[in-house]
Amino acid sequence: MAVEGGMKCVKYLLFFFNLIFWICGIALIGLGIYVQIYLNQTLTISSASASGTPIVLIVVGVVIFFISFFGCCGAAKENYCMVTTFAVLLGLIFLVEIAAAIAGYVFRNQVQDVFRDALNDSVSKYNTSQKAKDELDSIQQTFSCCGANSSSDWNNYPPFKGSGTVPDTCCKVIVTGCGKNSTNINKTGCVQAIDDSIKKYVGIIAGVALGIAFFEILGIVFACCLMKGIRSGYEVM
Repeated sequence: MAVEGGMKCVKYLLFFFNLIFWICGIALIGLGIYVQIYLNQTLTISSASASGTPIVLIVVGVVIFFISFFGCCGAAKENYCMVTTFAVLLGLIFLVEIAAAIAGYVFRNQVQDVFRDALNDSVSKYNTSQKAKDELDSIQQTFSCCGANSSSDWNNYPPFKGSGTVPDTCCKVIVTGCGKNSTNINKTGCVQAIDDSIKKYVGIIAGVALGIAFFEILGIVFACCLMKGIRSGYEVM
């Protein structure tokens, strides 16, 4: 027996919100891939803790993508079992997202430590590894920074040790030999510069996450209402 009246409206609303969930799933997958590529381009990550967040985003996005299937089919067919499955799975995803947000906040300092260790390693290998040199030069140009913690880091490693000079990529205006001019050098370390850059996007990511959470709560509410309507229809029959 098909649902009627207000429940029919709920049915179409649930179908519409599942379309939103489907889009949100794709958005999370895209965001996770972007963050992972961003981290890999920034520096070589040797610890799983730094790439944990993008992996969680991708996994949650894929799960939401498939969960929306149950919601759409359940709403269209008025299938009590599928709508129930959708509501339960969506509730679990909501709890996982809350846990991931808490974990991200708790371990945020560890991620910064990973950046610091990787950058210190690159600085120490700058004169012996072409890969480390290319990566660090790219980072220093991209983030307008110098060294891991500050420009003074270079005073500890050859070929700059004791010379008071730094790589030309540390310069505000990059020209050959500019690393010898202390007035043209970025003083901020790359750990701080990268951290500041990431913080610029925290508000956007938090806004997207809150928006998705809001739609998930609505989806659960509408699913429960539709479940009640479908069950009432069965009882009438």
